[in-house]
Amino acid sequence: MRDGDASMPPVWSTADVARLAAERVTPDVWDYIAGGSGEEVTLAANRAALDRVAVVPRGLVDVSACDTGVELFGARSALPLAVAPMAYQRLIHEGGESAVASAAAAAGVPYVVSTLSSEPIEDVAGAGGTTWFQLYWLRDRAVVADLLRRAEDAGCRAVVLTVDVPVLGRRLRDMRNGFALPSWVKPVNTDGDVGERVPGDSVIARHTSAVFDPSLSWRDLEWIRARTRLPLVVKGILDAGDAKRAADVGVDGVVVSNHGGRQLDGAVPSVVALPEVVAAVDGRCPVLLDSGVRNGVDVLRALALGATAVLVGRPVLWGLGAGGEGGVTAVLDVLRDEFETALRLAGCPDVAAARRLTATTV
Repeated sequence: MRDGDASMPPVWSTADVARLAAERVTPDVWDYIAGGSGEEVTLAANRAALDRVAVVPRGLVDVSACDTGVELFGARSALPLAVAPMAYQRLIHEGGESAVASAAAAAGVPYVVSTLSSEPIEDVAGAGGTTWFQLYWLRDRAVVADLLRRAEDAGCRAVVLTVDVPVLGRRLRDMRNGFALPSWVKPVNTDGDVGERVPGDSVIARHTSAVFDPSLSWRDLEWIRARTRLPLVVKGILDAGDAKRAADVGVDGVVVSNHGGRQLDGAVPSVVALPEVVAAVDGRCPVLLDSGVRNGVDVLRALALGATAVLVGRPVLWGLGAGGEGGVTAVLDVLRDEFETALRLAGCPDVAAARRLTATTV
């Protein structure tokens, strides 16, 4: 059991936190957090696929001491997880990205700040933990170059290039709600304004179409490399051939992700794609899993399938909505407890042992 802040009752799982958040945020914001694209087939498939992964525990192993830490892009993380990049966090709670980054810093895990953060990169990185910067490929290259410079100057430890958003997926919940951002939530890092509410349309989709560049291709990786000294991680890989090519051109990491079921509806669940991506990369760089991770057992499942670590998204937003920074702390505490327990029950004294486990599909 972990407590968040004074306004939160005790919670034992991230599902407990989700129920609280659903009660405390407005219905249109909840739809924005919870929804996927299209008929939400991939959103549901991510969870179902993870539930089908069964780990074979090892016996007669001394787990009286258990090390949950891992090295990620030159920095120690207390857990094999990072907080995924997610936009407009002040939409969910006034504490916004700074509250989430502070909770991540206290938990000893990296926080990935989004290009579409509702707080400046510098303010978020000032929380004191390990920060990575997530980059969207924008039409204005001067803005992209400036974002890379700012991220480096702010002390970010890696650049995470998202490659699966040439256009925004058709997020029907947002379209039906005519979803718009309140006046106090803006994409401050790009000096943008997403526009006014239009019935039957999503202002976020319109903004994405206006500023994102769908021409992103392999040749652009060198352009990014030339403008930052930070490790370059490519997020949104599902195809083994793409993963091999990424490793061939020397990226520093790959994130297997279908954007949490928010882009191509009908895309393969990330955890299903993970083993082939791990094989294609063949140890040349870390492979992280994103999309659908909800508990500590999921982290163990990902490690047993060859991942180095995972990204955790929606549960963190649930925590933010349920109780601000305290709610995020509660989520990260639950994940830590669940993962450490799962590690011990699987006969693993450390993360490396978890990556040697056998996993099967049931």
